[in-house]
Amino acid sequence: MKDVELLAPAGNFSKLKTALYFGADAVYLGGKDFSLRSFADNFSREELINAVKYAHALGKKVYVTVNIFARNADLAGMENYFAFLAGSGADAALVSDPGVMSVCRRCAPGLAVHISTQANVTNKYAVKFWREQGASRVVLARELSLGEIAEIHAFVPDMELEAFVHGAMCISYSGRCLLSDYLAGRPSNRGECAQPCRWKYSVRKSDDKGDSGPMDMEEDEHGTYILNSKDLNMSARLEEMRAAGVRSFKIEGRMKSEYYLATVINAYRRCIDGGFTPEVARELLTAAHRDYTEAYAFGENPSTVNYADSQAKGDCDYIGNVLGYEGGFAEIEMRGRFYAGDELEVLSPSQNFGKRFTVGEAYDQSGAAVSDCKRVQEVYRVRCPYPLSAGDIVRRRK
Repeated sequence: MKDVELLAPAGNFSKLKTALYFGADAVYLGGKDFSLRSFADNFSREELINAVKYAHALGKKVYVTVNIFARNADLAGMENYFAFLAGSGADAALVSDPGVMSVCRRCAPGLAVHISTQANVTNKYAVKFWREQGASRVVLARELSLGEIAEIHAFVPDMELEAFVHGAMCISYSGRCLLSDYLAGRPSNRGECAQPCRWKYSVRKSDDKGDSGPMDMEEDEHGTYILNSKDLNMSARLEEMRAAGVRSFKIEGRMKSEYYLATVINAYRRCIDGGFTPEVARELLTAAHRDYTEAYAFGENPSTVNYADSQAKGDCDYIGNVLGYEGGFAEIEMRGRFYAGDELEVLSPSQNFGKRFTVGEAYDQSGAAVSDCKRVQEVYRVRCPYPLSAGDIVRRRK
């Protein structure tokens, strides 16, 4: 699939580098303002300029989210911000609010505009409307089937279509949620979602004798996570999505870890380049995830809620980041404790992917031999038979 884009999240500069190293063609990120992920690290203006330069040097693209639903007070400084984005070299801005779109078109007429999934674009006339307003791409709502997407593509063939292929789903219609604002005072549509859909709920009995405490509450025999969506996984359906007209495959997760991003991006890169395989399916089980679903790709689906728990742990422990390799030793920045005798596995975009080695010789930063690598973010030199590269990751199977 040579004519598709793999688009990955970048919550900070380190995650941007990880995403691009493991095979993303483009990243989406937020600045310090006007973005729906206020609790990601996000990018200052200087960092954003450097991010664009870094990506462009690799032939990759950067899209910047400006996708809040703005109130009057939120608009202060937005004109200046769009002018800055145009000057930064950013490849596009993602917007969802028509007022924000208007500001963008007026202040940065040369900046490409992508319509965010928050705009709930679910039909061909909406896509045509946004095309007429000057948008070059629409991120389609997660609720659409492949048949509906194909109909949209046939109706507006000159509009680029982007769709999510992997990551967390929202119990509300394309993210239009009021629960966070109501329960925690943090408005999700202005970037502060507390994810109350992931909480475990109970009911309490209260009468004239007072509160008798929590009672059992079961949607069924599996438990009480009644608002908790499964995670999307379309890895086996990429060719069908491409045939329907999708040209950008989007991975969710600006708040996710570098290890999660490396695992998922690496799997989808291999899937795009070589087709879906059992190896790809297994790889997507190694990072933390909820039960997987293909959501509404083939129409209505009553089985999209993860009743059992909030999130399942993956099949691997994240051990560390490879910083370099010299003289038969890998320099590993420790992220998870490991010991002499442990078998580690390589996560890499190279031919070393999946190779394993047993920890034998290991030295700390003082040069002392160690058998217990326990200090977080200390760089250990570990003998490894494979010439690992900076950016690779090592993990341990559970």
